[in-house]
Formats: sequence, C-alpha cells, structure tokens
Amino acid sequence: MKRILCLGDSNTFGFDPRDFLGSRYPAGVRWTGRLQGMGAEVCNMGQNGLSIPNEAQLPVLADTLRRGEAFDVVTVMLGSNDLLGGATPEETAARMEPLLRCIAENAEGARVVLIAPPPMQSGEWVAESALLDASARLGGLYRALAEKLGVTFADAGGWGVSLTFDGVHFSPEGHEAFAKGLAAIVF
Repeated sequence: MKRILCLGDSNTFGFDPRDFLGSRYPAGVRWTGRLQGMGAEVCNMGQNGLSIPNEAQLPVLADTLRRGEAFDVVTVMLGSNDLLGGATPEETAARMEPLLRCIAENAEGARVVLIAPPPMQSGEWVAESALLDASARLGGLYRALAEKLGVTFADAGGWGVSLTFDGVHFSPEGHEAFAKGLAAIVF
C-alpha cells in the first residue's frame, strides 16, 4: 500500500466553502479521501489559509519528515494563498523552491510531486483579472521549477477540476476530478 503525504492548503484540507465555520467535505468527497479509497494510506497535512512556508519555518518541517514514518510520495499543492495575498507568480515559485529542497532532502526515498493548482476563476474571492492571469501563469513556473529540481510535476489545470462560487475552492465534482488526475501520477 502506498503511503502518501499531502501538504497543501484548504483544497487539500477539503474545505467546504458553503459553510463559513471552516468545516470540510466528508472524507469520501475530499480528493485525499478518494485516494485513500483507491488503496493508499494518506496523511492529509492540508490547512486552511496555508501559504508556502518561509525558510525560517522549514527546520520544523524537516524534523517532522525525518522523525516521522517513511512515505512513498509527498505531494505539495500550495501557492494560491500566496497569490491571494499579493505575491506575484514569480515570487510564489521562488518561495516554493526552498520548500521542495527541504522535502527532497528530508523525506528519504519519497517521490516528490509538485502540483500546480487549477487556475482560479472569477468568483466571490477572485474579482481582479490580474489575479486570474497570475494563477494561470503559475503552472508554467512550477513546471520549470520541477524540471530544475528533478521532482515530478502535475498540472491540475488540465484535469477538469470544477471550482465553487468563490473561484478558488474545489466543488465535490472538482475533488473527484482532482483525485482521478493525481491517481494517474502517483499509482
């Protein structure tokens, strides 16, 4: 059975935007739960609002990876909150590099998969065309970064992931499409 560590933001956590209290979709709806249903053991480290950790935070992650159980795959899907917070796609990709290096150095033997989130769409959280353009450009920058570092790249923008009314969070159908797209890479 594959052991997969999933590091990400609210879309990894499984946030249900219909509830303002921070609840999440049921496990069987979330993409991480769907992967588990396909025969993986999944450790979901998704957190609402998570941005790419800065270099000062990386020693804690490194220690966690070294002390924890071994994983076959570590997936990383972050960057949306960085963009929503005003970072450019280039700044976001630059922030991602030290994180990927940390994971590759400390998750011994694990395949690292950098996932470009699906581009944002117009919605309650996304009203500016500049943000739409920025999120659409992030995938290409992540692809180049993955090639530079020798990690696997996955572009969720090509998986038909539907988003909700806010333009950022996955719908239940989006979680299903995401799980199918990722499964083709990690299994």
